[in-house]
Amino acid sequence: MRTFIIAEAGVNHNGSIKLAKKLIDVAVEAGADAVKFQAFKAERLVSKKAKKANYQKINADKLESQFEMLKKLELNMEAHEVLLSYCKANKIVFLSSPFDHESIDMLHSLGMEIFKIPSGEITNLPYLRRIGSLNKQVIVSTGMSNIHEVRAALNILIDAGTLKENITALHANTMYPSPMKDVNLNAMLTLQRELNIAVGYSDHTLGIEVDIAAVAIGASVIEKHFTLDKDMKGPDHKASLEPGELKLMVQSIRNIEKALGSFEKKPSPSELNNIDIVRKSIVASRAIKKGEIISTKNISIKRPGNGISPMNWDNILGSVATKNYQADDLL
Repeated sequence: MRTFIIAEAGVNHNGSIKLAKKLIDVAVEAGADAVKFQAFKAERLVSKKAKKANYQKINADKLESQFEMLKKLELNMEAHEVLLSYCKANKIVFLSSPFDHESIDMLHSLGMEIFKIPSGEITNLPYLRRIGSLNKQVIVSTGMSNIHEVRAALNILIDAGTLKENITALHANTMYPSPMKDVNLNAMLTLQRELNIAVGYSDHTLGIEVDIAAVAIGASVIEKHFTLDKDMKGPDHKASLEPGELKLMVQSIRNIEKALGSFEKKPSPSELNNIDIVRKSIVASRAIKKGEIISTKNISIKRPGNGISPMNWDNILGSVATKNYQADDLL
């Protein structure tokens, strides 16, 4: 199964179309399947008095409000059209997470086939109902939620018109960066088992090892933040991968996909030639004359493995040699 890898540009464009295009170039170079931005209008997303999260205070201007920070990071309709066109030209899927009804409608008008629901909207019934009514492919992040809230969100999407088989739930931890002790990756398997849906993982840890582990245990989608430079000003840069790290993550995931193989236990094509070299056979431990009784005193087990298998040891003991053997001859 091929993992759908989403390179999450998010708001790491810092409000610049030029930087956004550079981020798309990085995602393409890394081999990601999709690059994702965010669609919101600050006035519809947050009140002007809302405080910033601690990680936002650390990584962005401490004096500005959350509203002021987000206002500088908006991508309007025109920007979305430009970036969508740029993605099409570069053969990578363009995604954008909507944070309000108007943004949902904007992305729908642009022909978006996959809607990515951020963790913060999983308890937003009208929002979920609107996306569900579009009957699109839906990827929903489940950070900060419990299994009952995820089930309720899925039911809203399905009741509104989205097919269950078109929904993928991403396990996530929404702390930037996420502490390893809080990742709880096994919860992804709980989502799969309890809800009987496709699952994936949206990662905010530092590094790439958890993403690789998620693929190894069954993630069909991986989402990871990336940036041009972790030292850039902005709320998410510090917890994002730089270009070389993103490329390494994609390569590592593709290698893991190959390594997982099938569920059948059998020799691989590459090791078939090693069987005769590495395995052993029953051989004469000294000269044996024709008619002599085969016993533990005149046979032993050595490489190569193209003679009688040692698994036939008990059957060979007590038999009569049908010809002469020299030491180390295969029986």
